Amino acid sequence: MGNITNNMNNIIDKKEIKELKEKVLEANIELYKSNLVSFTFGNVSGINRERNLIAIKPSGIDYKNLSVKNMVLVSLDGKLLTSDYKPSSDTKTHLVLYNAFAEIGGVAHTHSRFATIFAQALKSINCLGTTHADYFYGEIPCTEPIKDDAIQRDYEEETGLLIKETLLKKGIDYKNMKACLVANHGPFTWGKDPEEAVFISKVLEEISIQNLYTKLINPQVTEISKVLLDKHYLRKHGKNAYYGQNSKLK
Repeated sequence: MGNITNNMNNIIDKKEIKELKEKVLEANIELYKSNLVSFTFGNVSGINRERNLIAIKPSGIDYKNLSVKNMVLVSLDGKLLTSDYKPSSDTKTHLVLYNAFAEIGGVAHTHSRFATIFAQALKSINCLGTTHADYFYGEIPCTEPIKDDAIQRDYEEETGLLIKETLLKKGIDYKNMKACLVANHGPFTWGKDPEEAVFISKVLEEISIQNLYTKLINPQVTEISKVLLDKHYLRKHGKNAYYGQNSKLK
């Protein structure tokens, strides 16, 4: 009986692992197809919370050469579980986010042009309109520049801690703000799965473009009112949300 149970667990494990790798592969390819990454920039990961298992893009592999076989597996505590490829150099940042934000299932990192411009300018992205408010509850934060001693300790892990601390310091709920700009670096986004993390990266880039051009036209523009922010965000994401086809007819 014990051997049968072990064999069944192995079959389940292999199926779960394959499904996780496939989702992460698809998300990475979508990131590339959406023109949010160039060359080998950026990465997407996904997690199986029951197994504390993460799949992530391999380091330095061109997007055109990605496959299920070269997705890298890492445990939630950072142990490398596959030996053929090295994981993304940003893996420790992803791990910090998975450990800090208990309900996320996917993380994406890009160097998308306009979001990265804001990160390099050390500027948060103000909520100037309802397009922004539909997806992000308020200003999209930018971290402080990472300190020299943090870089020397463990750069990638410290980057994740910087994101975590920025949200905590600003009193931001990661469920309502699924993005953060890392100063001098670029954006990280997250969601319920790798697919949503990539979608949030797409929305973030579009809002970054809108924000930049709006400020060029009117440098004195101010953020939208709290009432308008609440209306647009909560009608899609609040407990009484009514936007879309999954909500009750009213």
